[in-house]
Amino acid sequence: MRSLPNRVVRGWQRCLPGLLVITLLLPACTESPALRGMDLSGVDWGRDFTLVSHQRPPVSTEAFRGKVLILFFGYTHCPDICGPTLAKLAALQKELGPEAEHVQVLFVTIDPERDTPEQLRRFVPQFDPRFIGLTGTPEEIAAAAREYKVGYMSHPGSRTASSIIQHSGNVFVKDQRGRPRSLFANETPVVDMAHDVQLLLKSEMR
Repeated sequence: MRSLPNRVVRGWQRCLPGLLVITLLLPACTESPALRGMDLSGVDWGRDFTLVSHQRPPVSTEAFRGKVLILFFGYTHCPDICGPTLAKLAALQKELGPEAEHVQVLFVTIDPERDTPEQLRRFVPQFDPRFIGLTGTPEEIAAAAREYKVGYMSHPGSRTASSIIQHSGNVFVKDQRGRPRSLFANETPVVDMAHDVQLLLKSEMR
């Protein structure tokens, strides 16, 4: 995995406070000793959306009621966190064992111009064939990202295969009733992710 140039890192650090505004947008969250991720219970955002899957048909997050839904926003040309995060989510599925059949991972691109269904189909199943990649129009992607408080910013200039998009790297977890419940930071270990997912699978937390 190649590292970002110093100028990009400096730019990312300048943008970080604005891109990670999610930490300032959680006044409705409660603190729960049970969950190891950030408890999102009670937030008034994270509603359903519909995008095109890497298998072409439109997919709505509402279709996964009855499963724990895990969402990660990134892009296939990402030089740093996206691949490792998807690998971590694949490790999570292995950690869950048979319980993984009650979990669905969605990878939502923030780079719809390059991440066509074909590109997502080449990329996403490499990590786990059960994962679903989602894309759409730039407007649809922007609306979904806003709904989940995801910040992203494209580098100015031409959109080439090496273009970098700076973005927040949180992973969102929704319970079987479609409610946001937990948020994992990039450094959250797999064991803590598994703890929260299993907790949501076993009980209806109210």
